[in-house]
Amino acid sequence: MSFLSDLFAKTKREKSVLGVDIGSSSLKVVQLRKEHGQAVLETYGELALGPYGGSEVGQATNLSGEQIAETLKDLLREARVTTTSCGISIPYARSLLTLIELPRRDNAKEQKTVIELEARKYIPVPLSEVQLDWFVVPDIDPSDNAAKNKVSVLVVAVHNDELSLLHSVISAAGLTASFYEIEIFSTIRAVVEEPIKPVMVLDVGAGSTKMYVVEHGVVALSHALSTGSQDITRAIAVSGNLSIERAEALKKTGGVAGSNASLDLVFSRIFAEVRRVIIQYETAHRKSISAIVLTGGGGVTKELNSYAKEAFSIDVQVADPFAKTEAPAFMRSVLQSIGPEFAVAVGLALRKLEEI
Repeated sequence: MSFLSDLFAKTKREKSVLGVDIGSSSLKVVQLRKEHGQAVLETYGELALGPYGGSEVGQATNLSGEQIAETLKDLLREARVTTTSCGISIPYARSLLTLIELPRRDNAKEQKTVIELEARKYIPVPLSEVQLDWFVVPDIDPSDNAAKNKVSVLVVAVHNDELSLLHSVISAAGLTASFYEIEIFSTIRAVVEEPIKPVMVLDVGAGSTKMYVVEHGVVALSHALSTGSQDITRAIAVSGNLSIERAEALKKTGGVAGSNASLDLVFSRIFAEVRRVIIQYETAHRKSISAIVLTGGGGVTKELNSYAKEAFSIDVQVADPFAKTEAPAFMRSVLQSIGPEFAVAVGLALRKLEEI
């Protein structure tokens, strides 16, 4: 976990930045520095949250801020992180993200007023209890006359309590955050390469699976399913009469090769929902999804890529966020294999580097 920090220990350090991904089952950090305009990987690390809350590795948890902070301090020490300057992820499940369509206004001030008034309809709590942000989605097809009188707006809201929790965790760990970012945006920055055609990002997290359709770098559709990689682990445990810990390890080494009825049930549930979302998008937008990018903790499941390719007729790729960083060649195979788990942390660190 701390190998890269040892490797670079005797090199001249430039200003370093940190991406901190606070997930439901683990914490992950990625430290980068900028050198000659390139993002150089200095260190990375991951610690499971389960053991800190009396549960198994790989299982979603609901720890207190104090417990998360203690885990984070341990991770920073074990990964030999040398910077306190960071960006922090906000879990998708703890945020509200919706795309709304409104009449276009020529007056910018009037347009802003309309957006803020309309956004109230989608926020289930008083606006005083959330931090609200929004941005106008660029016109993807300027020749579409029907769309000229309308504007699409991505509305984002995060509850103040969630931001307070994250701030307390970061402060207790001795870090300073310049921004908090919903994980979907960090993931897109790290794994989506297609600049024009619609791509689906399939993020298989511990407790849930998130599906994002991204077009021109913009979130066109998002959806979540309460089935995730912990269900894959449990299926492996049940079928092989194994402990959760052993099944979690086997998931990454044996994976879904020679799948069984329990695994088939988990993946059929996930893939059926993916198909539904793809059909929904393609029907509404009259465009085809060009590829599916696998990421998240479930994205490292051995043979999942092949399994998914059999289920879908479109290109299926495994995310490789570390490809956007400079690292020793002999580390590439390791970084590629763990990449899907670190997409959010890499995306956060890449954004943080832009501040330098």
